[in-house]
Amino acid sequence: MSQNSQAALRSTNPEDYQGVPRAVAAMPKDFADGFEIAPHRHRRAQLIYATAGTMRISTEEAVWVVPPQRALWMPPGVRHSIVMSGDVTMRTLYLRQDAAAGMPEVCRVLRISPLLRELIVRATEMPVHYDERGAAGHVEALILDELHHEPSLPFHLPMPRDKRLQRLCSALLAAPGDQRTLEHWAGSANASPRTLARLFVTETGLTFGAWRQQARVLEAMGRLSGGQAVTDVALDLGYDSVSAFSAMFRRASGVSPSAYRPAR
Repeated sequence: MSQNSQAALRSTNPEDYQGVPRAVAAMPKDFADGFEIAPHRHRRAQLIYATAGTMRISTEEAVWVVPPQRALWMPPGVRHSIVMSGDVTMRTLYLRQDAAAGMPEVCRVLRISPLLRELIVRATEMPVHYDERGAAGHVEALILDELHHEPSLPFHLPMPRDKRLQRLCSALLAAPGDQRTLEHWAGSANASPRTLARLFVTETGLTFGAWRQQARVLEAMGRLSGGQAVTDVALDLGYDSVSAFSAMFRRASGVSPSAYRPAR
């Protein structure tokens, strides 16, 4: 059987990859727009990556929006859920404990270089029980070397534990363009604006305004990487002009919104 045939027959059940006697186990799996993976955890550390489409990945502590230029490092045992934005071609790596040594002990966004992208794709085409002494073993070694040298990026949204703030934050994640003030939200939360403002800083390290802006930045990254027009994203997220949105996005991310749109 050819390697391509073996890849086509490869399991899409993550449990089948947790005990593979290889340092890296790669699982290809495609998802439709809007598909949700319920909260779960894995025994192995995981690199959650997609060559197309955007994923919103949530844990109890934070939310990450992960476009194709990025991946999320997930340590073993961390409970998480995933929502797909656009059709997603997920290419997940599961790393054995010794292979994950030296990687972050908490979730981190990693940049995916063109080389690492091709290595990940190649890993999903190799047999699951690949020959570690052959060419596949070199691919495995290069993947681990690249992973251990990729810098972490500060693109995450800390989530509060207070139930009132959780409801507020969930509503803003569902509608990041919502312009309502903290005074408005205080009424439905049965708390004073001052109390909510204090809780935001205590539980997330951000003010309400900064948290909402970060939510908009992450949402914009996902939409832009999916090919949406900058003007449409700016208006959907509550900005009066494209220039105001672009200035905010550049301050927060260091690049222009157009840098996140796929090249033609």
